[in-house]
Amino acid sequence: MQWQPTADQEDFRTALRGWLGQHAGSASTRRWASGVDAGDFDTRFAAEGWFGVGAPEELGGEGGGPVELAIVAEELGRAAAPSGPWLGAALALPALSGSPETAKAQFSDGVAVVLGVDAGQVPGAGEVRIQGGRLIGTIRTVLGATRARYAVVPISSGAARLVELDTEGVRVEPRRLLDGTRDAGDLVLDGAAGLVLETDALAAIRDRAALLTAADALGAAGRMLDLTVEYAGQRKQFGVPIGSFQAVKHAAAEMLVAVEAARSIVYDAAIRLEHAQPEAGLHAAVAKAQVTAAATRVADSALTLHGAIGYTFEHDLQLFYKRAKLDQALFGAPAAWNERIADALRLVL
Repeated sequence: MQWQPTADQEDFRTALRGWLGQHAGSASTRRWASGVDAGDFDTRFAAEGWFGVGAPEELGGEGGGPVELAIVAEELGRAAAPSGPWLGAALALPALSGSPETAKAQFSDGVAVVLGVDAGQVPGAGEVRIQGGRLIGTIRTVLGATRARYAVVPISSGAARLVELDTEGVRVEPRRLLDGTRDAGDLVLDGAAGLVLETDALAAIRDRAALLTAADALGAAGRMLDLTVEYAGQRKQFGVPIGSFQAVKHAAAEMLVAVEAARSIVYDAAIRLEHAQPEAGLHAAVAKAQVTAAATRVADSALTLHGAIGYTFEHDLQLFYKRAKLDQALFGAPAAWNERIADALRLVL
C-alpha cells in the first residue's frame, strides 16, 4: 500500500520538522548525546503544544490519532531528538481514561506519564507483584523515567497501576544508554502505593509501543539514507564521486527500497489502529518486527558506505545508527514480535 498523507498532515509534518530544525539541530543533539540534560527541550516541546498531539482536546491534548502520533515519532527519530517523556505519555494515554486530571496534567504542565517496560520484553511482562496491597519489583530501562512524575506500571495481563514517582517506596536509578539522546532509568518499587487503573489498556499500550517505535526507526533510517546519498556525492576516489560506482548505487537503492517499504508498513498500521480494525494489533506487531529490523540493516549499510568516517563520533551518522539499534531492542526484539505474529496467524502445518 502506498500511503498518501492529507494536506493537513503534510503541513503538520513540515511545521514539526521546521520546529525540530530550530530546537533540535545537530549541535544540540550532540550535547544531549554526551550527557547534557534535555529537560529544557522537553519543557519547550510541551509548552508549544507538540506534547499533546494525538490526545483528545477534552483531556488537554491537541487532537489527532495514531497517524499523527506516527508522524511525530518519525520526525523525532529523523532528528535524533529526545523522545522519552513524549513517548511515555503517548503510550500511557489509553490507561488514563479513568484519570482525566492526570491525563490533562501531562499536556498542560509537560508532565510525562511513562510506561514501565523492560527493554527486552513486551508491555505487561514486568516483574512486579502485589504484596499487602503494595507494589514490589523492578522494571528496567523505563524511557523518560528520570524526568517523569508518574509511571503506568503493568501488573499482569489487563491490569495496571498509576504510581507517583516522587513518593515513598519508589526509586528511580538512572541508566546510561548507548543512544544518549534518550534517557532511561530502572524503576524500583519497594512497597509503593498505586492507583488501580480500571481500564483494560495494556493491549492498546502494547500496540502503540510497536507502532511508535517502528515510526521512530523509520525516521532514523530515512535520515541515514539522506546522509549516505549526500556523502556518496561528495567523497571521491580515482577522481570521481563514489556515488558513481555501481556497487554503491546498488547499496543505496536497496536502502531506499527498505525505507519506502517501511513507510508503507508504518502508516498502514497507524491507519488500522486509528480505525480500530480487528487485526490492527497484528499489523502493529508487523511494523515493530519488520521496520526496526530493516532500519538496522539500513544503519549497517550506511556505516559501510561512509567508510572510516562513519565510525567517528564527529560524524552525525553515529547518532542515528545508535537510535536504530535501540529501537530494534526496545519493547522486545523482532523475534519476540514475530512469535506473536505467528501465534496470531494460527498456521496449520
